[in-house]
Amino acid sequence: MSIKHGLLALLEHGPAYGYQLRSAFEKSTGSTWPLNIGQVYSTLSRLERDGLVEALPESEKGQQPYTITEKGRATVNAWFNSPVVADQRPRDELTIKVALALCTPGVNIPAVIQAQRSSTLRTLQEYTRMKFAAGHDDTAWTLILDAMIFKAEAEVRWLDHTETALRRNPPHQTSPLDLEDGESTPSEPTVAEKSTS
Repeated sequence: MSIKHGLLALLEHGPAYGYQLRSAFEKSTGSTWPLNIGQVYSTLSRLERDGLVEALPESEKGQQPYTITEKGRATVNAWFNSPVVADQRPRDELTIKVALALCTPGVNIPAVIQAQRSSTLRTLQEYTRMKFAAGHDDTAWTLILDAMIFKAEAEVRWLDHTETALRRNPPHQTSPLDLEDGESTPSEPTVAEKSTS
């Protein structure tokens, strides 16, 4: 998701100025994605440049409201009607950390896993407490908390799976720098190639 689509969706409710949009965005998302006002105004400038919003006359207090255009409405509708495609390859820090731990000498892999599990379980307890405190009046915030809870539960499940898999098949530590039979050493880029990369 981009800030662009979030602001366009909020402007479907009617004209608003920057501080109103920031407040509404954070209220709608439970402050899970805090915005600074500079991000909001720079995004509004780009949206205006691209014809997705229009600036309205300033109020007596000097506030600059914006309204969504038909092009902007079509853009946000297309966004709502398009599925979100997740990255095919996990690139989160935890996955990379565990993968590198398997090939790094001296790393206590069970300790790495246990430290992460303890942290994630504390986070899960905090999310559960927040959901209990939220009650049922704010559906959007409750659903966001559900998503965070499900992700934390999935992470704990993956850590449990990783621990079991490593117990069954202990890793044989080899350096990723070691070449396999028949694999050639890639040539180093020249100074000119490095300078243009």
